[in-house]
Amino acid sequence: MSANDVVITGMGLVSSLGEGADRHWQVLSAPGAAPVLEKDRFAPYTVHPLPEIDWSRQIPKRGDQRQMETWQRLGTYAAGLALDDAGIKQDEALLSAMDMIVAAGGGERDTAVDQAILDAGRTRNDRDMLLNEKLTTELRPTLFLAQLSNLLAGNISIVHKVTGSSRTFMGEEGAGVAAVETAAARIRAGQSTHALVGGAFQTEHPDMLLGYELGGLLHRKRWKSVWKRAANDGGGVITGSGAAFLVLESRAHAQERGSTAYAAIGKVESGRARRIDGNLTQAISGLVRALGAPKQRLLAISGASGAHAATGAERSALATAGDFALRGFASLTGHMKEAQFPFAIALAALAIRNGAPYPPFDADNEGAIEGAPRAALATAVGYRRFEGAALVVAA
Repeated sequence: MSANDVVITGMGLVSSLGEGADRHWQVLSAPGAAPVLEKDRFAPYTVHPLPEIDWSRQIPKRGDQRQMETWQRLGTYAAGLALDDAGIKQDEALLSAMDMIVAAGGGERDTAVDQAILDAGRTRNDRDMLLNEKLTTELRPTLFLAQLSNLLAGNISIVHKVTGSSRTFMGEEGAGVAAVETAAARIRAGQSTHALVGGAFQTEHPDMLLGYELGGLLHRKRWKSVWKRAANDGGGVITGSGAAFLVLESRAHAQERGSTAYAAIGKVESGRARRIDGNLTQAISGLVRALGAPKQRLLAISGASGAHAATGAERSALATAGDFALRGFASLTGHMKEAQFPFAIALAALAIRNGAPYPPFDADNEGAIEGAPRAALATAVGYRRFEGAALVVAA
């Protein structure tokens, strides 16, 4: 043990299954957990929708709520849950010195304006002039600014008074991996004592689904687990709205304030394999082996998206890199993009803290494991690029 070990002392989780760490443990630790699905609103695509949320519980000012898009409210809300869980929410001294690293996308577009531009473009040939007109009449500066990725971090600072250093990463699953990896490295190096780390994704917006579908990524037919989605059903990805924020601290800092840790984060490894070379399986296997996991059967909380090539490569890699009991949680929550890796780490930590593994989420493709886990693997393999893995261990 070291004074600079990275421990998880708080977590804020939101998904279609509900909100809070306890709620997710109750649902996912019970055999036969079922997904919450929205099948009609975006047909032929299925999504995992947000639950009912009373935003005022973590964002008390109505004015703050109104000026945020849903993904910003979602991230700010989950960040508040994490701070509450860690017992930091009311401590101004700790908040003012707290670092923040956020994984964020590009925000939500104004689809009504997009549609108006497309409709007008069908009847006019002077489209350069048309765009200039819309820039001056429809695309207000305030509207544009609402989409900046770093405004999620800005809103967290405003609402929750987290005012230490702030960093925002972009890049799908890779952003979540980089956020956790950077925060853990800073704490181990003694550059940070405590940090708020996480991301949010709101899929119930047409432009979010459009981006996936243009890439040929979305699953089109009835819901199946991430391990069962066939190529003739579309691209394999079923998205979900959700968020995951973690409070990470050095062991010494957590002990000094009398905080109990869920678990500790061991090594975090990341990579960007040249997938065109067909070596993704070997790259993932190398990442996992580099973690130095115990030579025993381990729980593996997989952030697999269902995208065929990436999910197949991860499954093959884990079959050769060790003895793992897979749990593909996106089967039940949907794929949450930037929040996927922090969510995987949180679920791994919950299993360790509660002294029990999750039952299989897909009994046909996920093996059993017995005993109280002392370590667990967490993964996030990007559907297009970037791979990450972490070893989560008992604190």
